[in-house]
Amino acid sequence: MADTKNYHDQTRIDQTIRLREVLKSLPPFAKDYFRAIEPKSSAKTRVNYAYDIRIFFHFLMECNPVYKDYTIEQFKVNDLEKLEPVDIEEYMEYLKVYEKENELITNSEKGLARKMSALRSFYSYYYKHQIITKNPTLLVDMPKLHDKAIIRLDTDEVALLLDFVENGGSQLTGQALAYYNKTKERDLAILTLLLGTGIRVSECVGLDLSDVDFKNNGITVTRKGGNQMIVYFGDEVADALLAYIEGSRKRITPLSGHENALFLSTQKRRMGVQAIENMVKKYARQVTPNKKITPHKLRSTYGTSLYKETGDIYLVADVLGHKDVNTTKKHYAAIDENRRRRAASAVKLREV
Repeated sequence: MADTKNYHDQTRIDQTIRLREVLKSLPPFAKDYFRAIEPKSSAKTRVNYAYDIRIFFHFLMECNPVYKDYTIEQFKVNDLEKLEPVDIEEYMEYLKVYEKENELITNSEKGLARKMSALRSFYSYYYKHQIITKNPTLLVDMPKLHDKAIIRLDTDEVALLLDFVENGGSQLTGQALAYYNKTKERDLAILTLLLGTGIRVSECVGLDLSDVDFKNNGITVTRKGGNQMIVYFGDEVADALLAYIEGSRKRITPLSGHENALFLSTQKRRMGVQAIENMVKKYARQVTPNKKITPHKLRSTYGTSLYKETGDIYLVADVLGHKDVNTTKKHYAAIDENRRRRAASAVKLREV
């Protein structure tokens, strides 16, 4: 019998099972923390935090002489308050480059900040509940995140990308051409949807056929945290979705459990996040080889275009599903590139 659970329910179940497995590789007392944060965090966040906190204990066993002979089961909660701020600083330095299974792992500023945030949250739980009396993470400055230039597609690049997906087969032969023809309608629908609504790739893969409403030109997406919201789309998105649904999607017989999925892989399963990421990168490399374009960059492209057209930062925040409008302001209300270009010729160094 086919599983009737929707994508988001199944994902939560899978991540809950994964968390239980990761908890087996953490000290027994860690279960209390993850049980406590369950009501206010997503299953994905808890799994990521579990992986991050596991790295911390592995660091202690690898680099701290006090714990070099420990096994993970030997750690007790009071070991947390035996550490000094300098131990936390050493851990932060360790995270920049460390070895795991004969592979060098590095962390960007964002990755470093996330891992330190996980550790601070972990400590905070035991400190707040007076299980430990010291919290050395409070005495250590968290990593500074530097602003990065927002990469997005220009208007002409959006048109080039969509044109390439529509007409790129003219350059192909044989098996490559057959694959292109098989996936062209789907890929065009996905790219048009991402560029025309700004939805997240995780929201895109979770879409079912029943989530598309052509009468009102809207899709029902499940946002971060599980809230559902209707996102409206224009005629270009509607045309691309309809062409796919009435065309190649109708000709596919999905595997059991994937019958409701809107976007299917060539294996007749619901497409995953990585598959869409790879597809976006494949096409973008042909059009903008100097820009590293991902689905999130398509989201930024939409947000920028919407802000330029409306000047309404609150509308942009609402449509993109940002809980904090300050996040939106930071990304989309900055001085745009055209104004910066005008600044280049505004100051004269010599009078002509």
